[in-house]
Amino acid sequence: MNRIAKAALMITAGLMPLAATIASAETINWALWDWDKTAYYKPLIKAFEAKYPDIKVTYTDLGSADYNTMLMTQLSGGGSDLDVVQVKDIPGYANLMKSNAIISLNDDIKKAGIDASAYGGLIEELTVEGNTYALPFRSDSWILYYNKDLFDKAGIAYPSNDMTWDQFADTARKVTSGFGANKNYGALFHTWRSTVELPCILDGKHSLDGGHYAFLKPCYERVLKLQEEKVVPSYASLKTSGTHYSGPFFNGQVAMLPMGSWFIGTQIAKVASGESLSKNWGLAKYPHPEGVKAGTTAATITSLAVSANSKHQDAALKFVNFVAGSEGAKIIAGTGTLPAIRDDEVLGVITSKEGYPQDENSKKALQTVKGYLEMPVNLLAAKMEVVLNRAHDSIMTDNISIDEGLKEMDEGVQQIIKENQ
Repeated sequence: MNRIAKAALMITAGLMPLAATIASAETINWALWDWDKTAYYKPLIKAFEAKYPDIKVTYTDLGSADYNTMLMTQLSGGGSDLDVVQVKDIPGYANLMKSNAIISLNDDIKKAGIDASAYGGLIEELTVEGNTYALPFRSDSWILYYNKDLFDKAGIAYPSNDMTWDQFADTARKVTSGFGANKNYGALFHTWRSTVELPCILDGKHSLDGGHYAFLKPCYERVLKLQEEKVVPSYASLKTSGTHYSGPFFNGQVAMLPMGSWFIGTQIAKVASGESLSKNWGLAKYPHPEGVKAGTTAATITSLAVSANSKHQDAALKFVNFVAGSEGAKIIAGTGTLPAIRDDEVLGVITSKEGYPQDENSKKALQTVKGYLEMPVNLLAAKMEVVLNRAHDSIMTDNISIDEGLKEMDEGVQQIIKENQ
């Protein structure tokens, strides 16, 4: 007998007041994507309902391809029954705030005693003009993957968890060897703009939406010099061939790969299937600029918010706090996925999974002290991306100089800002 039917019998018997029955039947609706493909949805709901038996959680799967559009359509009508809103990315978050579709969580964060420091700076990244409208529950950060066999062959010490970018470049040079088909590169920078630019935002003094980009010059100089020295594969060759970053690493041709934590599960699976020849591999913290604390990195966030039209905001807030809190983090980690909170217990769940490198260096690689968003919360981010990506491509293919490319970024982004003032 389910709890609603049982409650009905108790009312009939005079053992339960009507108000208690209404509370026991409260249902909240969670807007999300890819229900059937995401391992942590069901266990999160099951655990939450066990802790809060008077709240039932249902869901609405809006699909991943057009999630932001579908979500805004649902919320803008005013008649939506969505209570908990999963926020997919920063442009989506900005649009939800702009349209007043989600509520500020400031009072709830204070009331619930939520410790912002547990999120490694991610809550601050989601705070706009003093208001936080979502709590992060999933986060991927940038780390360093390396092939131990190539380091052993070169007689070079493995990357440490306190490696600067200058040390990274020197190490890449030392571990590079061979020619032609037998070439082993010291490192690989994928063709994404972020692989080159992210190190230059880790000092917390600059961002990629400010309209001034001279601060990126050292990052471009470093990568282009390594490219010229043939320490890393050329951007042009990678882009022309459509080479995915995983291929050269799987083939044992790359000693170091700066990449997101999302690649961990793929590498583990490919080693198990025999598709990755880099069986003897390790992880280290993302390299950091001189003067910046080790463990500082760039991050992506998936967060939860509460609909402004929700008729069950208190229950929705409980769910958001549970999923984004330490209890939810352990459940998410148990599915092999990285949560936003990464305390020792949560990290222990991830690093103890079969296939994860068991050396102490790798076990500590996921510990972060500060995470910066690749692109800050900005309604103009999508337009800015077009300008930045175009200039990046021109710089990396030597069609224009670094200075000319950065000037193109300045002028293009400043024009976007001016047109939207």
